[in-house]
Parts: sequence; C-alpha cells; structure tokens
Amino acid sequence: MATPRRPASSIGPLIPLAAGILVLYFAREILVPLALALTISFLLTPLVTALQRLRIGRVPAVLLVMLASVGAAGGIGWIVGGQLFEVASDLPQYRLNIHQKIEDFHAPTSGSLGKAAQSVKEIGKELSASPAPVAPSSQSPKTALAKKGGTLPNTQPGTPTPVQIVDPPENDLQYFRRMLLPALKPLGSLGVILVFSIFILIKREDLRNRLLRLVGLSQLNLMTQALDDGATRIGRYLMMQFLVNAIYGLLFGFGLFLIEVPNATLWGVIAAVLRIVPYIGAMAAAALPFVMALAVFNTWTPPVLVLVLYLVLEGVIGNVIEPWLYGTHTGVSSLALLVTAVFWTILWGWAGLILSTPLTVCVIVLGRYVPQLSFLHVLLGDEAPLAPDAHFYQRLLAMDPVEARSVAETFLKGRPLVELYDEVLIPALGLAEQDRHKGALDEAREAFLFLSTGELVAELADYRPDNEPPTAPDSLHPPALKASRVICVPAIDQADEITAAMLAQLLEQSGYIALAFPADSAWDESVKRLSLAETDVVCISAVPPFAFTHARAACQRVRAASSSVKIVIGMWGSTIDAGTAKERFGNCRPDLVASTLAATLGQITEWHTAPAAIPEPELAER
Repeated sequence: MATPRRPASSIGPLIPLAAGILVLYFAREILVPLALALTISFLLTPLVTALQRLRIGRVPAVLLVMLASVGAAGGIGWIVGGQLFEVASDLPQYRLNIHQKIEDFHAPTSGSLGKAAQSVKEIGKELSASPAPVAPSSQSPKTALAKKGGTLPNTQPGTPTPVQIVDPPENDLQYFRRMLLPALKPLGSLGVILVFSIFILIKREDLRNRLLRLVGLSQLNLMTQALDDGATRIGRYLMMQFLVNAIYGLLFGFGLFLIEVPNATLWGVIAAVLRIVPYIGAMAAAALPFVMALAVFNTWTPPVLVLVLYLVLEGVIGNVIEPWLYGTHTGVSSLALLVTAVFWTILWGWAGLILSTPLTVCVIVLGRYVPQLSFLHVLLGDEAPLAPDAHFYQRLLAMDPVEARSVAETFLKGRPLVELYDEVLIPALGLAEQDRHKGALDEAREAFLFLSTGELVAELADYRPDNEPPTAPDSLHPPALKASRVICVPAIDQADEITAAMLAQLLEQSGYIALAFPADSAWDESVKRLSLAETDVVCISAVPPFAFTHARAACQRVRAASSSVKIVIGMWGSTIDAGTAKERFGNCRPDLVASTLAATLGQITEWHTAPAAIPEPELAER
C-alpha cells in the first residue's frame, strides 16, 4: 500500500526567515558596521566613479573621496560643537527667564484650584507617611548592654549608627581612563566602518562577482536583475533623503530666523543632520531651539512658535512628502516603513533605526526575486495588494456596495468605459462563476453580487470620460449603421446576461441599434420573430470557466433561426487560441470568437464599414 503524500508545509519559508533573524541579532556586532559601510559606499560610489573618469586610479580615487568626506564631516562637527559649547556657556545669563518658566509650571497656591491642589498634596503625605515607631521596652539598650559589661556609643536610643564608605582618591591615570573609556568604543566602531567602506569601494566589482558566483551561473540573470534593482532603489532613497533633509533644515532655520531665535543657522544645520535618524532625530533637533527660546525670551510666544514650526514641518514633510517620495522611489509602503523601523530598532538599536529603510529595500528585493520569500514583497511593497477586479469582487462578497463602487470609480477616472468592463467587472464575474460552480458562493451573496453589478452597469449608461466631450452618434457613424441591428443574448445564466447588457450599452453609445435579452430559455423564439437580416449581428455572451458548452448550444439555436446572420461568440477573458476555437465549435462555426468587448466592438465596426468583406472565423483578442 502506497504511503499518501503529505502536502508541503505552509511554514516552510518561515523557517529560513526565523534563522536569518537570529543570525542578524547575534551577529550584529559585525553586521551593523558592515551595513553602515555598505550604505556609505552607496553614497560615495558616484564620486569615486567621477574621479575615475578623470583618469585617476581606483585606489587614489577612493582615498581622496574618503579623506574629503571625513574632513567635511569633521569640520562640520567641529563648527557645530563649538557653537553648541558657546550656547551652553551663554545659558547661565538667562537663569532668571528659565527660573520663571519653571515657576509657571508649578501648581497654583491661591484660589479654589490652589486649595484643591494643597488638599491633594496633604492627603498624599498622609498616605505615604511611615507607621509610628514601636515604643521601646522598659529596659533601654544602654542598661541592657551595661549589665553584660559592654559599652554603647554616645547615641540617642533607637537611632542607627551612620556608616559612610569613602573611595580612595584616584590618580591621573585612573582619571584619564575613566574619561576616555566611554569614547573608545564609538571611535573603534567608526574606525571599523571606515575600513569596511574603503575596502568595499576598492573591491566593489570583485565582491559583486563573488556574490554572483556564489548563487551559481544558473541564477546569473536573476541575481543581476536583483542587484541592479536593489542598488537603484537604495541610491534613489539616499538621494531623496539628502534632498529632503536639506530642505527641512533650510525651512527650519529660516523659520527660527523669523522667530528671532539666536543661532538659527546652527539649529537648521543640526536639524538637517539629526533627521538622518528617523522620527527621533527631528524631535531632538526641535528640542534644542525650544530650550533656547525658553531661556532667551521673557514670554511664552517664541517657544510656542518654535513648537508650532516643528509640528507643521514634520506634519507636512514627515507624514506626507516623505512617505510619498520614499514609497515611490523605493517601493516600500508607508505602513511598512513605520513597522520595519520599529523592527530594525529592536534588532540593532540606533543603527537599525538609521538603516531601517535601506535594509527594508533589500528585503523587498529579496522577496521580489526569490519565490519562496515572495510574501515579503507582498507584505512590505507598495504595489496594490489586490488587483482591481479581485478587490471589486471581494467587496461584493463582503456585501459592501459602497466600497465596490468606489473601486470601479477609481479605476474609471479618465478611462473609457470598455476598459472598466474588460479589466474589472468581467474578470470579477469570472471569479464569481468559478466560486459558484465550486459551490463556494451561497445564494444570498450570489444574488447580491449580480444585482449590484447589474445596477452599476445600468448607472454607467451615460458615462463619458472627462477628457472626451459628448459627441452626437451621427457624426461618428454613417447612416447605414442605423439599419443594422446587434442582438446581444446570454449563453445560459445571469453573469452572461450582465455581460450581454455591457456589450449592448457600448454598442448603443457607438450609434448602433442594440438589443439585449434576459437569461431565459425563450430568447431564441424572440430572436426568430425579429426577422434577422444579413447585416444583423448576434452576439452570444458567455463567461468562463464552464461556458463553452452553453455557448455552442446557443450558437446552434441562432443558426437554426437564421443561416445568414453573423454570429459573435464572446468568451470573455478566455485564452483559447483561434485554431482550437474553430475545432471545438465544429460545424456550427461562428463568424468571430472574441475574448474582450473592445475586440468585439472593433470587429463589428469593421464589418459595417466594409460590408462586402466576409470574415473568416477567428479568435479576436485585444
């Protein structure tokens, strides 16, 4: 007896992901400097490339760029640090203003509010008071000790003896070690980052080729695309971040200048630099001039204006412009930027917060090109989670016609109506037909879905794109079209009836005489009574996946009514090829098998503009 095959585990991709997170956490001492060095190399690569174009070797170009970058960063740090020390030395001059601002925060001592605050304070003291000490025994500790022959220090009864631990005085070596040790670790990390950056810039092509060889020649094309995609996205992000931070610092400094806060240029530069750290950096940059305004000015107006300036700039740039820019140029959704910032901060600390966006871009690129990790691209990317047709269908399944209509209206903006029908409504009906035939669609939802879709189609009868002024049909089509009729009939069910109504509506907007019949068993009798002519066209609408049998039966019924009328089979959304379509219909061959409404409209127009041409049966695709 054969052993049944177990289905693949759905948690399979999560195992390597969890292992990767553990490696990132426990190897952070090495990976954090390496990630920072990679980010710096992305920033400096264009400069190195520009120097190489001037016939300067790779190593001298890298050394020149690194020296210039370190010198510029050190010079800015020296100037900013000197200004900060100068500001700190001037703060004691404003001690009175600072003291007055602190007093303003104290609780009032007069009036009903002051009395209430005083009462609350007294109650709190009573609740927090320690219990009364236990009464001493009749025999004092001194008497008891004297009976045993001991002595007692000269202290009051019940008072503990104070004890003080005094550290030995430190020498000069200990003092310098205590002062330098906190700075040694950051300086060492900075040195490691600089060494990594220089090595990466010098060996850039060698590292890339080793990585390509590691993944194997069979994945060479895929890996090349992934590397190019990741480098492009990260480069765009870093450029956008530099521009946004520079503009933010310029506006912040100019606003402080108008408020007359001292050293406005300094605070603007600090704001531009600190915004490298997402979320926290802007708050720290605003706190410094806020404290300065509290110290310098006698009133509360300038500090409040500084706070308002920060809130306005951060609200507009941080919550509107940055998510739009970064999402557009990196492919990361706005919510994913916030969530991943928290994740990388927990994992790597402040360095993770700074690198959160570049690291998330790398994760998204990995999910885009590695099928097993595609869920990362879906969760974190900025692409629409659902296609418009699936979104429309899902909201109708949830019996939410308002949002479903909003999906259709959003898609329709500036587009012709036929695109909405071909790309949203008909595919949604196809999804409904699949679920209905599988028995996954209950009667209530089925009725609601078809009713809502039919109502939407009826409401769009007079729709015209915004960029297309209404034009009389007579100016578009010759009078001969008025004598031709297009009869739209459903193959079997309500989905076919709705698509037939769509086609009839589009034909009427194009100037044809179009008739649409409901989905019942007597439509062929009605067609017979119409006395079909050779110039008439009968369009049979059928929504896959199980529509071919009914479409062929309907085609036979139309041929029985008239052997000369042109027949169009609308197998909406079908991917069947022309040869297979001809063979499957057998002797009852239609004049056209179309997969889209647009193709059907185009072919009908061609027939009527060239009536002498007899079309061969074919599959029309847009």
